[in-house]
Amino acid sequence: MNKLQEQAAKLKPTPASTMLHALWPLAVAIAIGLFMVLVVGRSVDPYKGNILINCGIAIILAVSLTVVNGFTGQFSMGHAGFMAVGGYTAAVIVYYSTMKIWGDADFHGGALSYTGAGSAEGAWFGWGDVLFVFGCLLAGTLAAIAGYLVGLPSLRLRGDYLAIVTLGFGEIVRVILQGSKDQIQPWKASEVADTPWYQLPLKLGGPKGFNLMPTYTTLFWVYLAVVLTLIIIYRLKVSSSGRAFLSIREDEVASQAMGVDITKYKVRAFVLSSFFAGVAGALFAMYNGTINAAELGFQKSFDIIIMVVLGGMGSISGAAIAAVILTILPEILRSPPHVWPWGLGLLAVMTGIQAFRRNWNTPSLIVVAVATTLLEIGRDVCLANSINPADYRLVLYALLLILMMILRPDGLFGVNEIWNLVRFGRPKQRPAPQLGEKP
Repeated sequence: MNKLQEQAAKLKPTPASTMLHALWPLAVAIAIGLFMVLVVGRSVDPYKGNILINCGIAIILAVSLTVVNGFTGQFSMGHAGFMAVGGYTAAVIVYYSTMKIWGDADFHGGALSYTGAGSAEGAWFGWGDVLFVFGCLLAGTLAAIAGYLVGLPSLRLRGDYLAIVTLGFGEIVRVILQGSKDQIQPWKASEVADTPWYQLPLKLGGPKGFNLMPTYTTLFWVYLAVVLTLIIIYRLKVSSSGRAFLSIREDEVASQAMGVDITKYKVRAFVLSSFFAGVAGALFAMYNGTINAAELGFQKSFDIIIMVVLGGMGSISGAAIAAVILTILPEILRSPPHVWPWGLGLLAVMTGIQAFRRNWNTPSLIVVAVATTLLEIGRDVCLANSINPADYRLVLYALLLILMMILRPDGLFGVNEIWNLVRFGRPKQRPAPQLGEKP
């Protein structure tokens, strides 16, 4: 018995290794966030910086929805509702707390949160940053609570029935927020000081939205959240809980027969997904300085669902890449470039992947070549007849989505991750054992 105890003690990790294993994702996220704000942020113009921030927020939304729609195979259509809960929560916390503490609605953060409005306090962080981080965490927490309240009674449903319930939740959130009382304006700080705390969350601006907030969201905070989201959800996917999620997606009856508590795991996935959606909503609100529930209705939920489906149901890297593509694509189509260079690049990438995988799909290559040619001809015809292709950018956007789904009906990566797709040759197959031989 003593020998067994000694062996068990040797296998037990030390406190230092446990701490390192727990904190390295945070260290990596901080390093990437600093790189984005200090290197990338200083080398791009504000327009490209805006696109990078929107890409980061879209990644968080798409990857978080993958936990529900991809891992457990459910169909949630209310993700924008959780985003709205998080965005308005952070707005109330930061805006009204700033007015109560400092007597104004100005920026009180440090250099890492400085967006050009007001003046930065201190070298890196200010007390406003603490308030902002607290607001983001509380936004995620309240969104997770909302996810629990919605998920517990409704996740016993499946398919279209669950979609209707979550869509109804999103619309209820939108209508309630648009029916709220008027926001207390920044020049009425004395009124905020005299108003009890429990009344302030009711003053959300109504149909005009919540406006004139101090902005704290920068590339640092967005990509800090992006990296943490990707690491946490990937660790979840490869954990025992993640395998339970995937088993529910494949076959609920078989999963339940093996002892998996289906309802518990569905609710757990829903709560985690809602938390990250709330954080994304907080980052969105505190970047724009305004948030309006009218912009976070079912159309926004559909946009996030498209990212998940295009990336592949269950693929974290696919959802992230699809979120970037669908965020950048409308901006590229504002001034449509020549199509052929992009088409040739896509052909080269597809050919290279198929060569590595030794899985040739000639029809898909032909479709890309024909579609690229037709788009190039259409662009030239429009310009020759004084028609601006940018006026039809939403039509082009829809056509490109259709083309991508035709080429990849299972999404970009299906249920796999990007690093699982490229295989340098296939493993050699051992010959079948002959009669009398040991296998």
